[in-house]
Amino acid sequence: MRPLIVTALRDELRDCAMPDDYAVLFTGVGKVNAAMALTEALLSTPASMVINFGTAGAIDAKTRGLHEIARVVQHDMLAEPIAPRGRTPFDDCVGVIESGFGTLTCATGDRFVTTVDPWLHEHRVDVVDMELFAIAAVCRRLQIPWRSFKFVSDSADENAAEDWQGNVDRGAASFLAQLQRLRTDTR
Repeated sequence: MRPLIVTALRDELRDCAMPDDYAVLFTGVGKVNAAMALTEALLSTPASMVINFGTAGAIDAKTRGLHEIARVVQHDMLAEPIAPRGRTPFDDCVGVIESGFGTLTCATGDRFVTTVDPWLHEHRVDVVDMELFAIAAVCRRLQIPWRSFKFVSDSADENAAEDWQGNVDRGAASFLAQLQRLRTDTR
Protein backbone atom coordinates (compact mmCIF):
# COMPACT_ATOMS: atom_id res chain seq x y z
CA MET A 1 0.00 0.00 0.00
CA ARG A 2 1.13 3.50 -0.72
CA PRO A 3 -0.01 6.91 0.53
CA LEU A 4 -2.83 8.63 -1.35
CA ILE A 5 -2.68 12.36 -2.05
CA VAL A 6 -6.19 13.80 -2.17
CA THR A 7 -6.83 17.17 -3.79
CA ALA A 8 -10.05 18.75 -5.03
CA LEU A 9 -8.80 20.20 -8.31
CA ARG A 10 -5.99 19.50 -10.76
CA ASP A 11 -5.28 23.25 -10.80
CA GLU A 12 -4.14 23.04 -7.16
CA LEU A 13 -1.24 20.79 -8.27
CA ARG A 14 -0.71 22.38 -11.69
CA ASP A 15 2.78 21.84 -13.10
CA CYS A 16 3.81 19.78 -10.07
CA ALA A 17 4.88 16.17 -10.60
CA MET A 18 4.13 14.03 -7.56
CA PRO A 19 6.62 11.31 -6.54
CA ASP A 20 5.87 7.91 -8.09
CA ASP A 21 5.45 6.24 -4.69
CA TYR A 22 2.26 8.27 -4.05
CA ALA A 23 -1.12 7.80 -5.70
CA VAL A 24 -3.10 10.96 -6.50
CA LEU A 25 -6.87 11.46 -6.39
CA PHE A 26 -8.75 14.54 -7.60
CA THR A 27 -12.19 14.60 -5.96
CA GLY A 28 -13.91 17.69 -7.26
CA VAL A 29 -15.15 20.53 -5.06
CA GLY A 30 -17.22 20.13 -1.89
CA LYS A 31 -17.89 17.62 0.86
CA VAL A 32 -20.14 15.28 -1.15
CA ASN A 33 -17.68 14.97 -4.05
CA ALA A 34 -14.76 14.50 -1.66
CA ALA A 35 -16.54 11.82 0.39
CA MET A 36 -17.77 9.87 -2.63
CA ALA A 37 -14.49 9.97 -4.56
CA LEU A 38 -12.33 9.09 -1.55
CA THR A 39 -14.58 6.26 -0.39
CA GLU A 40 -14.65 4.71 -3.87
CA ALA A 41 -10.87 5.04 -4.19
CA LEU A 42 -10.10 3.52 -0.79
CA LEU A 43 -12.52 0.63 -1.21
CA SER A 44 -10.94 -0.33 -4.54
CA THR A 45 -7.30 0.39 -3.64
CA PRO A 46 -6.47 0.70 0.08
CA ALA A 47 -3.90 3.33 1.06
CA SER A 48 -1.43 3.42 3.94
CA MET A 49 -2.31 7.06 4.63
CA VAL A 50 -4.36 9.86 3.11
CA ILE A 51 -2.56 13.16 2.60
CA ASN A 52 -4.86 16.03 1.71
CA PHE A 53 -3.54 19.11 -0.02
CA GLY A 54 -5.59 22.10 -1.02
CA THR A 55 -6.24 25.76 -0.82
CA ALA A 56 -7.91 27.52 2.09
CA GLY A 57 -9.11 30.94 3.10
CA ALA A 58 -7.49 32.53 6.16
CA ILE A 59 -9.71 33.81 8.94
CA ASP A 60 -6.85 35.98 10.18
CA ALA A 61 -5.19 37.86 7.32
CA LYS A 62 -1.79 37.28 8.99
CA THR A 63 -2.03 33.54 8.25
CA ARG A 64 -0.15 32.93 5.00
CA GLY A 65 1.68 30.14 3.21
CA LEU A 66 1.45 26.37 3.70
CA HIS A 67 0.23 24.96 7.03
CA GLU A 68 -0.43 21.50 8.44
CA ILE A 69 -3.91 21.06 9.87
CA ALA A 70 -4.31 19.58 13.36
CA ARG A 71 -8.11 19.45 13.54
CA VAL A 72 -11.13 20.00 11.35
CA VAL A 73 -14.74 21.00 12.08
CA GLN A 74 -17.81 21.61 9.91
CA HIS A 75 -19.00 25.20 9.87
CA ASP A 76 -22.04 24.66 7.69
CA MET A 77 -23.77 21.85 9.59
CA LEU A 78 -26.75 23.78 10.98
CA ALA A 79 -29.17 21.38 12.68
CA GLU A 80 -30.06 23.45 15.75
CA PRO A 81 -31.84 22.77 18.05
CA ILE A 82 -31.27 19.03 17.47
CA ALA A 83 -27.49 19.47 17.58
CA PRO A 84 -25.20 22.47 18.07
CA ARG A 85 -23.80 24.15 14.97
CA GLY A 86 -20.98 22.09 13.50
CA ARG A 87 -22.29 18.74 14.80
CA THR A 88 -24.13 16.20 12.68
CA PRO A 89 -27.23 15.03 14.57
CA PHE A 90 -27.20 11.41 15.77
CA ASP A 91 -23.56 10.93 14.71
CA ASP A 92 -20.97 9.57 17.15
CA CYS A 93 -18.39 12.17 16.00
CA VAL A 94 -18.10 14.96 18.55
CA GLY A 95 -17.76 17.51 15.75
CA VAL A 96 -13.96 17.73 15.72
CA ILE A 97 -11.67 15.28 13.92
CA GLU A 98 -7.98 15.41 14.89
CA SER A 99 -5.09 14.44 12.62
CA GLY A 100 -2.45 14.17 15.33
CA PHE A 101 -0.19 16.56 13.38
CA GLY A 102 0.09 20.29 12.82
CA THR A 103 -1.30 23.20 14.78
CA LEU A 104 -4.11 24.90 12.83
CA THR A 105 -7.87 24.36 12.88
CA CYS A 106 -9.72 24.16 9.57
CA ALA A 107 -13.48 24.59 9.20
CA THR A 108 -15.08 22.91 6.21
CA GLY A 109 -18.27 23.99 4.51
CA ASP A 110 -19.97 23.86 1.16
CA ARG A 111 -19.78 27.59 0.71
CA PHE A 112 -17.05 29.99 -0.23
CA VAL A 113 -16.49 32.18 2.86
CA THR A 114 -16.51 35.86 1.91
CA THR A 115 -17.77 37.55 5.09
CA VAL A 116 -16.96 37.60 8.80
CA ASP A 117 -18.58 34.72 10.69
CA PRO A 118 -18.37 35.13 14.49
CA TRP A 119 -18.75 31.35 14.96
CA LEU A 120 -15.41 30.80 13.21
CA HIS A 121 -13.69 33.19 15.61
CA GLU A 122 -15.43 31.68 18.66
CA HIS A 123 -14.20 28.20 17.65
CA ARG A 124 -10.66 29.45 17.00
CA VAL A 125 -10.74 28.48 13.34
CA ASP A 126 -7.63 29.46 11.41
CA VAL A 127 -8.60 28.55 7.84
CA VAL A 128 -11.66 27.43 5.87
CA ASP A 129 -11.97 24.97 3.01
CA MET A 130 -14.64 22.91 1.25
CA GLU A 131 -13.47 19.25 1.51
CA LEU A 132 -11.33 18.38 4.55
CA PHE A 133 -14.06 17.43 7.04
CA ALA A 134 -15.46 14.90 4.57
CA ILE A 135 -11.98 13.50 3.87
CA ALA A 136 -11.21 13.20 7.58
CA ALA A 137 -14.62 11.61 8.26
CA VAL A 138 -14.03 8.94 5.59
CA CYS A 139 -10.56 8.23 7.02
CA ARG A 140 -11.99 8.05 10.54
CA ARG A 141 -14.69 5.61 9.43
CA LEU A 142 -12.23 3.41 7.50
CA GLN A 143 -9.53 3.74 10.19
CA ILE A 144 -6.91 5.21 7.87
CA PRO A 145 -4.48 7.86 9.18
CA TRP A 146 -4.66 11.25 7.53
CA ARG A 147 -2.72 14.47 7.30
CA SER A 148 -3.67 17.72 5.65
CA PHE A 149 -1.71 20.64 4.28
CA LYS A 150 -3.50 23.83 3.31
CA PHE A 151 -2.07 26.67 1.27
CA VAL A 152 -3.66 30.01 2.12
CA SER A 153 -4.99 31.34 -1.16
CA ASP A 154 -7.19 34.16 0.11
CA SER A 155 -8.40 35.99 3.21
CA ALA A 156 -11.98 34.66 3.31
CA ASP A 157 -13.32 38.14 2.59
CA GLU A 158 -15.12 39.99 -0.20
CA ASN A 159 -12.06 39.50 -2.46
CA ALA A 160 -11.76 35.76 -1.75
CA ALA A 161 -12.98 34.45 -5.12
CA GLU A 162 -10.69 36.72 -7.13
CA ASP A 163 -7.72 36.09 -4.82
CA TRP A 164 -8.30 32.32 -4.90
CA GLN A 165 -8.30 32.28 -8.70
CA GLY A 166 -4.99 34.12 -8.75
CA ASN A 167 -3.38 31.87 -6.15
CA VAL A 168 -4.94 28.42 -6.67
CA ASP A 169 -1.70 26.86 -7.96
CA ARG A 170 0.83 28.81 -5.91
CA GLY A 171 1.08 26.28 -3.06
CA ALA A 172 2.01 23.22 -5.11
CA ALA A 173 5.78 23.69 -4.89
CA SER A 174 5.60 24.21 -1.11
CA PHE A 175 3.49 21.07 -0.77
CA LEU A 176 5.95 19.04 -2.87
CA ALA A 177 8.80 20.25 -0.62
CA GLN A 178 6.74 19.20 2.44
CA LEU A 179 6.22 15.74 0.91
CA GLN A 180 9.98 15.41 0.47
CA ARG A 181 10.48 16.26 4.17
CA LEU A 182 7.84 13.67 5.15
CA ARG A 183 9.60 11.02 3.07
CA THR A 184 12.93 11.86 4.74
CA ASP A 185 11.37 11.79 8.24
CA THR A 186 9.81 8.33 7.74
CA ARG A 187 12.98 6.64 6.53
